[in-house]
Amino acid sequence: MGILLYAPPDQHASVRFVTGIGPKWADALASSKFAIESVQDLLQHYPRRHLDFSEVKPIQELRVGDEVTVVGEVVKVAAPPPQSKGRPRRNFPLKVTISQGTSKITLVFFNQPWRAQQLRVGTVVAAKGKVGIFGSNKQITAPLVDVIRESEEVVKIVPIYPATAELHTAKLRTFVRAALDQFSPLDEPLPAALRMRHGLMDRTKAMNLYHFPDQMRDMYVARKRLVFDELFTLQVGLAYRKKRLARETIGISHKVEAELAGRFIESLPFELTTAQCRAVEELEQDMASSVPMNRLLQGEVGSGKTVVALYAALLAVQGGYQAAIMAPTEVLASQHYLTTTKLLEDAGGGGGGTGQLGLFGGPTVVLLTGSLPAKARREAAEKIADGSADIVIGTHALIQEGVEFSNLGFAVVDEQHRFGVHQRIALREKTGAGVTPDVLIMTATPIPRTLALTLYGDLEVSVLDELPKGRKPITTRVLEEGERSEAYDLIRSEVVAGRQAYVITPLIDDSDKLQVKSAEAEAERLARDVFPDLRVGKMHGRMRPSEKGKVMDGFRRGEIDVLISTTVVEVGVDVPNASVMLIEDADRFGLSQLHQLRGRIGRGEHASTCLLITSMTDPDEAKVARQRLAAVEGTDDGFELANKDLELRGTGTIMGARQAGFSDLKLTHLLRDMELLLAARKEAFDVIDEDPSLERHPKIRSEMEGRFADRLEWLFHS
Repeated sequence: MGILLYAPPDQHASVRFVTGIGPKWADALASSKFAIESVQDLLQHYPRRHLDFSEVKPIQELRVGDEVTVVGEVVKVAAPPPQSKGRPRRNFPLKVTISQGTSKITLVFFNQPWRAQQLRVGTVVAAKGKVGIFGSNKQITAPLVDVIRESEEVVKIVPIYPATAELHTAKLRTFVRAALDQFSPLDEPLPAALRMRHGLMDRTKAMNLYHFPDQMRDMYVARKRLVFDELFTLQVGLAYRKKRLARETIGISHKVEAELAGRFIESLPFELTTAQCRAVEELEQDMASSVPMNRLLQGEVGSGKTVVALYAALLAVQGGYQAAIMAPTEVLASQHYLTTTKLLEDAGGGGGGTGQLGLFGGPTVVLLTGSLPAKARREAAEKIADGSADIVIGTHALIQEGVEFSNLGFAVVDEQHRFGVHQRIALREKTGAGVTPDVLIMTATPIPRTLALTLYGDLEVSVLDELPKGRKPITTRVLEEGERSEAYDLIRSEVVAGRQAYVITPLIDDSDKLQVKSAEAEAERLARDVFPDLRVGKMHGRMRPSEKGKVMDGFRRGEIDVLISTTVVEVGVDVPNASVMLIEDADRFGLSQLHQLRGRIGRGEHASTCLLITSMTDPDEAKVARQRLAAVEGTDDGFELANKDLELRGTGTIMGARQAGFSDLKLTHLLRDMELLLAARKEAFDVIDEDPSLERHPKIRSEMEGRFADRLEWLFHS
């Protein structure tokens, strides 16, 4: 009975149909952290590594200090004695002795009493760790352990699965083997000619050899096919959507001759960078076409995305259309409003803070957010509806009921990964003209090319990869806990010199589980004990929008010397007078996020410094953290850091943050699998070019729908 690996959810085969998986194990699989409910889920629960018995070292050959993997049978389990008054039970280790014939070694575990149930006498296990010695006996303390078998199963290469105490490797291996036996051959969606072009084995063989290779080289060849499948199904969806939107939607052919927009560029007090000029040309080409624009504009913090977006907005306005800019937070929306009105007023020689570009006879800029007073919101909605609002800036309030645009022709979605699919579609449909507005998506998070092709493969991409002239470089330094006073001295000296500072913490409130700084507690401590003579403010995501707005306004006006904040300031906050940032528990942030935060300083005429403090006590964890933070210390290139982040944190973490809804890439490593990504992308777009509705490729279409199951509205909606 064959199945499609990426079938839509209603076509999934329940794991209950697998021999040996009754209701009890089916419930355990579904309720585990792996959420394995279907045969498709089970087959894609891939081994995290394979243990080749030919490479396992015999116990008798082990030397103290060796980093090894040993395999043996449990012959003795020595549990800690009952808890006594004199010494807590947790201070006694659990000792498990394994043997290979006459050779033995002891595995030592602290605070893991459950190991006694997992590693019972007679169990065959693989243990990985560093060999030590206690008395005259060899031992491995705190080893990585996998149960190899509970029966007399004999295998040369053992798949080691992500597991739990209940769902250990041996049990999972039994289930996967049963599913493969029962559901082979798997349905094959790829045409034979395509597989031949890229040297791909058929799916059934690939799935069998990846889980249970006869030789290690078989596993690598099998992985190539499975990675291709992961990427191909994603790229088909991206190609399908791009083709369908071009075919089915009516766009606007904007007039791009240099009138209002051109004079705006000419009147700016600075020259555009080469990257900005390139992006402007790309936007002009898109907007002149009758095919609706779908473009991603990505660039560093401070690279000038707002100017480029505003130019495109003015292209729409000069043709009689409205433009909208939707931001994920009120802080960012307000920042966009301030920046836009300032740029237009500077260009227009005044305007009295209304956003009027008097020199050119318009346009009018309107801000619409949820925290506006009822009367102001009503007036803004009226201007949007009657068309007197030319450029509308706001939050998700733009897409709420009661807000109707007169003639929306251009929309900017800033930091789009923070919006859901429904919100983006709703904004696009807020037009009264019966046509599809052009859409520009902006992000200040540099995205590696591989990730951009995977997440935003249906979009054209413009990159701002240079900063405007005159931007002061930011000095970044990593400090240990003992150097904290040095950080405080720098903050004080900068404030005394008339400047301001940020202190960033990862949490809002103190947490018992996480020994990290919190904004609430840190603001109180710094104001009381460290900077009692300075004006200390605080801001975090749990505050009401109006409260956050007041804090940011006060910080911009210089009424706050030191702002203690969570990452709510990561995007959109522009205070040129802020020249120093201290990031607490910096090891808890991703590299790209640290780079984003760092971009909040260095925006004025003063040299700026970013200080990264880590207080990790575990030597091994501290070493890894130091290596990561050294990457931030060593470069101010956001794209280089984004690649490093992708390398260190893995695809799944990055994708989860960027684009909720995409199925996980379980095997793919985007940096190492770049060639496969490009090959899968080309084949996917070729298939869609030849068969736009996939009528001749029903299995490919079915897998596409399965892969985008929780994003079908995005996939099929205009």
